[in-house]
This record gives sequence, structure tokens and C-alpha cells, in this order.
Amino acid sequence: MRVSMSSLVAAFLSAAILAACSGGNNGLSSSTPMSVTPQIAAPLSQSPTGLRAERAHVRPAYSVLYSFNGGSDGEYPWAGLLNANGTLYGTTASGGSKHKGTVFKITTSGNETVLYRFMGGAVDGENPYASLINVKGTFYGTTRRGGGGGCGHHFCGTVFSITPSGMETVLHSFDGGRGNPDGAFPEASLINVKGTLYGTTLSAGPEAYGTAFSVTTSGTETVLHGFSGIGSGDGAFPYARLLNIKDTLYGTTREGGATNEGIVFSVTLSGSETVLYNFAGGSDGASPWGGLINVNGTLYGTTRGGGSGCGGYGCGTVFAITTSGKEMVLHRFGGSSDGALPTADLLNINGTLYGTTQGGGANNDGTVFSITTSGTETVLHSFGTGTGDGQNPYAGLINVNGTLYGTTTSGGSGYGTVFSLSP
Repeated sequence: MRVSMSSLVAAFLSAAILAACSGGNNGLSSSTPMSVTPQIAAPLSQSPTGLRAERAHVRPAYSVLYSFNGGSDGEYPWAGLLNANGTLYGTTASGGSKHKGTVFKITTSGNETVLYRFMGGAVDGENPYASLINVKGTFYGTTRRGGGGGCGHHFCGTVFSITPSGMETVLHSFDGGRGNPDGAFPEASLINVKGTLYGTTLSAGPEAYGTAFSVTTSGTETVLHGFSGIGSGDGAFPYARLLNIKDTLYGTTREGGATNEGIVFSVTLSGSETVLYNFAGGSDGASPWGGLINVNGTLYGTTRGGGSGCGGYGCGTVFAITTSGKEMVLHRFGGSSDGALPTADLLNINGTLYGTTQGGGANNDGTVFSITTSGTETVLHSFGTGTGDGQNPYAGLINVNGTLYGTTTSGGSGYGTVFSLSP
């Protein structure tokens, strides 16, 4: 498993980060959408001065807190961190005793402890790619593989709970690989809405292009919407966490829509879905992998492609969108000294947004950046600076008393890092 995971990460990073994005689909067939009202929303008027904002390199206080060693302590932390009473909790996609991934905790001074090592197979989960959430002192998360469902040897993934002391329980095993309407391969973090958890699966479901689902903390799962995919007008392959605003959930899919460049959608808690915006794949952005955040009633997010640079496909964007579907690009990444290929949710701190890019920057190893809601972007740190620095952050950031914390999927000792940055 270790060899295959290392090969997977190396292939993904070399193809998706260092090279230009291809924007292709997965070759799946399309089918009829469910309860969808597709439309291409008219963009908000875009100010040229807000599209390529002036950038400045600064030197905030940055530190690598921990470098994973690729053994029992875990390797390749793709997920972000959770702050619980001043201690940070996270997951690694591989490593541990069976190289199926881990749950770990780490102090803000860098003392790391493994709480749980996934065993994989038909009972336990394997390969957690998502951040944990805290519901009344118990943590909840997903694994991309494992569990007792279908999808071949590695199964379809799980929803699990784990206590802060490391007691893990599988709540639901996805079963979308046996022709069932259930989803498969959850890679996004869950959200908590009034004690019920909501999330997405990347694939399977009634129409084979992923699902939005709910699951109780006792393990009862319901598919809310099955995405109907490429060529249908609906989205395909939801990759990101959902956002709850007054019991309506908002999210993104990385493909599908009118031009197969991804969508922004809303779905009610009862499962009625609406396509709010279709990305066109050009200057407005393409392929949103990250979720949305709400800042004073306007939603903000990133696209991994589109914009400008990166061989013509685009290095990605930061965008704003209203809940009625009017979109505006705030910044188009240019690669080189600027970032490229943002995949994570943004973080709002007093009206300034903070995020990461997997590529670009001074060393083409990714960046941490800030951006105002009017579009002024600043690179705060370029990864790959010196021996032992992290490289290629996939996840977003968290704020703990004014200091930002995050993870990188590689770098450090070669298997990823936990870092801090004080802007």
C-alpha cells in the first residue's frame, strides 16, 4: 500500500501541480438530472483593477512545526486541521501501521501524537482525505476507501467517529459500487446542521456522478441528491465541503454543468437541488475543487483552473458569487511568483480572506496568500524555501488566536508537514 500511495501522490502532484491542467472528464456516461434547474448566471460586472491585483511579497513569521516521517506516524496529510481547546487534530492519507492513514493530534509547539491508525479492509476505513469536525466533543470524519460496501478490493469509503482519546467507530460504509443508489469515495469534510451531518461523495449515487448525503451521528445515511453529470446540465464529482446558510446547503462540483467546467449549486435539506452558476472555463474560472465560505451574505471560493497562465488552461481564480448566482472574479492566479492551482476553502479573518495554492509561487511548490474582498492579493509564503520546508499544500488554513495553521502534502522529511504562519 505504501508503494501505491507514494506513486499516487507523486503522479498526482507532477501531473496536476507542475504541469498545466488538462480539464478532462473521467469518461463516465451521462444520465437524466434529478430536480435540477440549470442556468448560466450572468456575471457581475468585473472591474479590471480587481482581476489582477497588485501583489507584494512579505515575510511573516513562518515555521514548520512537524515533518511526518512516512512510517507509523503517518504520511501525506491532505486534510486541514481542527482546533479543539488549543490542540490541533488532523488526518494523514497514508502511513500508520498498515499504511491506510492515521488520525493525529499536535500541539501548537509541534508535539505530535498518533491517536488512531486505520486498518482498512471490510471493517475499518482507509485513506482519510478530509478534515475532522467536532460535534459535542466527538470528532467525525470520512475515509475515501475501506468499510464494508462495494467498489472492489478497497471498498467505497466510510463515515467514522473518533473520541479525543482515540476510540474509533465506523458509522456508515458507502455501498455505491454494487449498483446501489448510495455514493462512493467521500473526500470532503462533513458539516453539522442541528446534530445531523452532511457531506458529499465524489462518485456513484443514483446517476453515477456523486451525491450530497446526510448521516445521523448514530449512522443512518440518506442520499439527498444524485448528480447527473457531464452533458446533463447538472454537476459532476462534488469534491468539496458543503456550506449551510439558513438550512440551504451550497457547494461546488469540479466537473459537469453547461460546459463541463463545474458548477456552484444549492440543495435543500429535503434534497431539492438548483444549479446557481456554470463555469465557462475561460477567464471566469474552471473546475472548483474547494468549498464556499459566507462573508456578509456573499459567497467566496476558488477554482483550480481558468483565469490566466499555466499553458492557456489557467492557473485558477478566487471568485465571489451571490446566493442568486451572480459571479465575479476577484483574482486570476498567474503562476511563477504568484500562486497556481488553489484547491482548498478560503478562511475569513475580519474581512480578509486567506488561502493556499498547490503550485506556483517562487519555487513552484505552492503558496499561502491573502486577498481582500475587493481583489488585492498578497503572497505570504512560498513553499519549498530551504531544506525541510513543506511543499504543495492541498488543504485550507485555520486560525488559532491570530496564527494560521495548515498542512502540506509533501516536503519536510518527504512525507508532508504541519506548519504555522503569523501574518
